[in-house]
Amino acid sequence: MHNAAFAAAGLDWHYSAFDTRDPLAAVAALRTLGFAGTNVTIPHKQAVVAACDEADGESVNTLVFSGGRVRGYNTDREILAGIEASSACLIGAGGAALALMPALPAHTRTFSRRGEWPPRAEGCDLIVNATPVTDVALVSPRPGQTVVDLAYRADGAETALVAAARAAGCEVVDGLEALVRQGARSFELWTGRAPRLEIMRDAVGAGP
Repeated sequence: MHNAAFAAAGLDWHYSAFDTRDPLAAVAALRTLGFAGTNVTIPHKQAVVAACDEADGESVNTLVFSGGRVRGYNTDREILAGIEASSACLIGAGGAALALMPALPAHTRTFSRRGEWPPRAEGCDLIVNATPVTDVALVSPRPGQTVVDLAYRADGAETALVAAARAAGCEVVDGLEALVRQGARSFELWTGRAPRLEIMRDAVGAGP
């Protein structure tokens, strides 16, 4: 996705994925090697804040290396941009859920297996699945609700929640579209340019 966007922008940049067990050591190495920035995914979104000179909250997914400093940003909140809701059901309590909290309405109920369970979405305008569950719809969406599912299948097939939401006639932001929305903001932070969203969507197989 990012490499396609870099190419479309005429930038000689490259995006690579690395596995790490020590996010703080990984950030130090990336700085030494001269990287412009990085994305951070679960389970490191909270732990990596300790490597930042400035951080946009308690959970970040994008780091920018500039002027000898590390700045951490939460671009996950871009996933909910433009969605109007007065109440929400948030499923999950990890780094992804924490990152979305600033963009959720004041009346939001959070459900997790370590807390209140099972989730209930009755009376909510917005349902957000911030867990990696793809094969089971943890709630039953109803007409008029908006459903955001951060999970996605590697083969591009619908998750059980997305399928149920579309069958109910809900407005849906699936996991691939969510990936594009947060990724586009990361691209802007690294490059200072807005990416071509259609290029990013085509690269991951997301719909418009």
